[in-house]
Amino acid sequence: MSLRGVSIGNPTADQLLHWGADNAGRVLLGHEWWRIVSAMFVHVGILHLATNMWCLWNLALLAEPLMGSWGVLAVYVLTGAAGNLLSTLVNWSWFYPDWSKYHDLGVFPVGAGASGAVFGIAGALIVLLKPNRLPVPPVELKRLRRSVIYFAALNLVLGLSISGGNLFLHSGLNIDNMAHVGGFACGLLFAVPMVPRIGSPRPLFQRRLQIAVILVVGLLVLFGFYLAQLPG
Repeated sequence: MSLRGVSIGNPTADQLLHWGADNAGRVLLGHEWWRIVSAMFVHVGILHLATNMWCLWNLALLAEPLMGSWGVLAVYVLTGAAGNLLSTLVNWSWFYPDWSKYHDLGVFPVGAGASGAVFGIAGALIVLLKPNRLPVPPVELKRLRRSVIYFAALNLVLGLSISGGNLFLHSGLNIDNMAHVGGFACGLLFAVPMVPRIGSPRPLFQRRLQIAVILVVGLLVLFGFYLAQLPG
């Protein structure tokens, strides 16, 4: 993006949309469903990218021994998509009356970033870091699990506070909290059929990972079909 002239610190909404950011109007009215996936790889400047990658690095270091590299990739993509789908639904419900009045797609907010997927990995870790499932001292597991819970809670509260403050201060800084909530909930769901890779036979782990992927993909497809009916 920067090589194409996009500001490294403060890209415009049009530039973000050009590179694949999410937008309820373009998804549901323009049928640009690919944005549900591409938006999690687009960021609003270098600081946004750096903070998300720092969080992803730390959480994935915990997640990869539990679910493998392919498991982390699956959680990232599927929970990121879930967050963007929920964000699309909420933004459509909230801003649709204005669009129907003025027929201006610009009323719909632009969403971008990996934070929904990061919250998804956090949700999966909270389920997988159970003291009775891993051959690791329970005290250490409880400490790790508590840290992940604190991370998710703190960042969710921070995001809600910033968005709430923007309503009064009009600072222009918006956080896509619905992407966070959707990603987190999907991460919890994804981890339910799984057991940690450590201490599990590899065939059992692979089978449970496949079940988790099929379950979440099926639910996301159904959610997408529901969203597709909204404009009509």
